[in-house]
Amino acid sequence: METESEPYVRLATLRQLHRVVADLNTARSLADTLQTVVDGIVVGLGYELACVNLVRPDGDLVVAAFAGDPAAEALITGRVGSRSSWERRLTMGENWDGLRFIPHTEGWVLLEDDVPQWHTDGPDPRFEDEWHPEDRLYAPMYASGGELLGVISVDRPRNGRRPGAWGREALQMYAFQAAIAISNARLRANMQRALVRLEREQQALRASEESFRQAFEYAPSGMAIAEMGGDQHGRLLRTNDALCRLLGRPASVLRRYSFSDLVHPEDIGTLLRTSAEGGRAELRLGRRDGTYVWVSLRNSVVADAADGPRFLLTHVEDIEERKRHELQLAHRASHDSLTGLPNSAELRSRLAARLCRRPQSVRATAVEALDAAFEGRDGREGYDVRVGHDGYQVRAEVGGGGEHGFPSDGSDGHGTNGSNGASGPRGGSGDLYEYGGVPSARTDGPYDHHVHMVAPATDVDDGTKGLAVLFCDLDGFKSINDRFGHHTGDAVLIEVARRLTTGVRDGDTVARLGGDEFVVLADGLGAADAADLAVRLRNAIIPPIRVDGRAVRVGASFGIGWASCGMSADEVLRSADQRMYIEKRSRSKTHRRAG
Repeated sequence: METESEPYVRLATLRQLHRVVADLNTARSLADTLQTVVDGIVVGLGYELACVNLVRPDGDLVVAAFAGDPAAEALITGRVGSRSSWERRLTMGENWDGLRFIPHTEGWVLLEDDVPQWHTDGPDPRFEDEWHPEDRLYAPMYASGGELLGVISVDRPRNGRRPGAWGREALQMYAFQAAIAISNARLRANMQRALVRLEREQQALRASEESFRQAFEYAPSGMAIAEMGGDQHGRLLRTNDALCRLLGRPASVLRRYSFSDLVHPEDIGTLLRTSAEGGRAELRLGRRDGTYVWVSLRNSVVADAADGPRFLLTHVEDIEERKRHELQLAHRASHDSLTGLPNSAELRSRLAARLCRRPQSVRATAVEALDAAFEGRDGREGYDVRVGHDGYQVRAEVGGGGEHGFPSDGSDGHGTNGSNGASGPRGGSGDLYEYGGVPSARTDGPYDHHVHMVAPATDVDDGTKGLAVLFCDLDGFKSINDRFGHHTGDAVLIEVARRLTTGVRDGDTVARLGGDEFVVLADGLGAADAADLAVRLRNAIIPPIRVDGRAVRVGASFGIGWASCGMSADEVLRSADQRMYIEKRSRSKTHRRAG
């Protein structure tokens, strides 16, 4: 009887199998797919109960879907069985061509393990192939790579019998299709999660870009993005409105420039050091009207996520007002508050920068100087041999100072710049120079980059040029201060300072030591030149000075000293001071003009 009905059973089963497999492909999510799998078993394959145990990421199996009994579904859905317990089950019982059947005679040992179970009571089987309530039939589901995806568990066939060969094959085919459907559902779920994550990341990126754009465009201080590396290094790619207003140039024009095109020539080195690896610097940038503004640059190196082109994000802060205050403070610290001239400390600093403890070299003849010059060195490492104004040899290190021997820092002697050297006590840092000066970075001698001072002879003008130190003391100033008050005395000092400044060259220094004492530093003068300068300055001071409608007159006594290496700044000033007193005593009081 069973043999005669087998073709009809196969045909009906194939139709049902085709229908339920088609339903597997219509599910939209993983949960829907799992539920469709168990529903298809109950509807199409003739079992009253069906369950899908799905492998979790940790390897254990969870009851993910159940069909056929709401009470059993509520009891065991979501419960977890260990991987070891499931592996034990899949190696027990009978192997039905990929299915695993555990008869009730062997399954009693599984009653106490941790796999979720549901049993119904029923009578014992009356014949050999009748289904027992404690029989177990499992259909493992594997991915294409052989990885276990889950296990389908079925119970209580509707015909009450163990499945025959065709029923087993149908369940095995269904498990194979279910594995494909579950894999596809997982893939779709992963893709959907990836798409959602990507969309969130893109939204976050757009929000971040918009936040950066607003912070960049509407920042109260200047912001710029510059190219880094390559032929266009430093070229401005983007600027905000604050930077355009600061420099007086529109954004379209600024994109034609780089910061090196806008920076002050004296600050180009600072800019290059700052932009090389990012950092902070204070420098001057050019405005459209030709003026310069002090700014603070803060660079951040930005690398592309794919290690592509790098950029410089530059924050430009206007520090013009702060710099002005700093320069004013520096000027006040180094200049006399009444006359605006360099004060005593600044004078000593500038003078000390020209001196070292090495005494002046012995002068040679012009022929010897030329011979030494052709040899390149005078037997002394680190010194050039040059011919001075008088034809005598002057030993000087490579480097040197400005036009008059002062460091070429742009200072004119009366500006806000301080000394370019270090003043301090004898035996300064490193003990390279006993009386100040800037120590050399080279190690081949303590006098590198230093022009040695040579004092001309005082008894006869032999043509030697040196640094003249003119010490000036006003004659009759105390009586003016006592008779007319400090207001008149201050006005006299201010006018004397103006007349002294007018009477010297741009590179010379006029300083006020204090009280009615002034000092003039004039480089490149011979003995006769220094004497002529003292006469000119004395004659410039003598004319009457009008204060509040009253004319007062003062005289001046000058002492001429010479700066020479081997002397300290105090020794040079003391020498000029002594000569001033000698000159003052040599003239009678009638020749000293006073108010």
